[in-house]
Amino acid sequence: MLRDKPRFEVADILQKHHHQIPKLTANSWQARTLYAIAACRTSVLGGHVDKCSNKSCSHVHISYNSCRNRHCPKCQGNKRDLWIQAREDELLNVPYYHIVFTLPDQLNKVALYKPDLVYNLLFKTAWSVIRDFADNPVFLGAKTGMIAVLHTWGQNLSLHPHLHCIVPGGGITQARRWKNARGRGKYLFPVKMLSKVFRARYVAALRKEISVSQEMAKALFANPWVVYCKQPFAAPQHVIRYLGRYTHKVAISNHRIIDIAGDNVTFSAKDYRHGNRKTTIKMNQQEFIRRFALHILPKGFVRMRHYGILCSSKKGEIIPELQRILGKPEVHLSPVEIAHRICPVCRKGTMMTVMVFSGRGPPPKELLRIMAG
Repeated sequence: MLRDKPRFEVADILQKHHHQIPKLTANSWQARTLYAIAACRTSVLGGHVDKCSNKSCSHVHISYNSCRNRHCPKCQGNKRDLWIQAREDELLNVPYYHIVFTLPDQLNKVALYKPDLVYNLLFKTAWSVIRDFADNPVFLGAKTGMIAVLHTWGQNLSLHPHLHCIVPGGGITQARRWKNARGRGKYLFPVKMLSKVFRARYVAALRKEISVSQEMAKALFANPWVVYCKQPFAAPQHVIRYLGRYTHKVAISNHRIIDIAGDNVTFSAKDYRHGNRKTTIKMNQQEFIRRFALHILPKGFVRMRHYGILCSSKKGEIIPELQRILGKPEVHLSPVEIAHRICPVCRKGTMMTVMVFSGRGPPPKELLRIMAG
């Protein structure tokens, strides 16, 4: 089901403060990204003219090119749907668990100045914990896998680095047999133990990379770190649909923006501390841009990673073998609707590209010719 077009967009705010972007960002890469989002689907990027193939209709539509930036709220929907379909053939007929590893606020300053370091250590440490708990015969005694997606934001756009992980409920033994997790469908591994090991390993790895003061070390060990594990999904198709919500998510969607009147922006949010209660947040538009820029990842940084039996170098061999052993789950996913290729007027013809243009729009005479023809 297609959602209504949002009234306001992140791009509207960026266009309004276009000349202030360099002052509101930490580096040129963030500024370039914001400029791209501001220009998305506008005449600045050029576009194409589509015409309906149905001769009794001949509807003409002008489309402007998208920026295709992974941080853009308008460019992720179709990518998400295609990704979900691509994962269908990789599912195992076993329970899957959703585990979230969260870094404490004390590391936010480090993340601002060394994002590559902080986020890479988060991936590396989370996988080492899951891998070693799975290898341990006390908990499983088998090789498992993991798909991890990095998110850096909270509902108010503050810095809140955390990793969403999907882990199968079991693993493959040395005898090439599948072994189910021992949690009887309630849990994968003990969460409190995961949290303690995760904290100890992350801090130890961080100390090898940078100088950690005694004051910071004390603060990092003052409170338990948050590791959250949900009960397994009800069915395999729920796994990829759920993960699909996270793979191509950006800091804030356009549908959350309620108003951009004056110098402020108002957007909806969930208050997780009070039972996911819906609330609204109002802030200065320059502050909104500054916070949005916090979540632009370093150039070339990989925010979704596959590990163990689910990594690209192994899953081609292991997944088909496990599907023969366990059976392949039946997944009923609706095909990606290519709605933008169906004529919105007659709903019979297909929109065919008849002209491509760059700059600020097609030549008026050429457009008139196309419409008349």
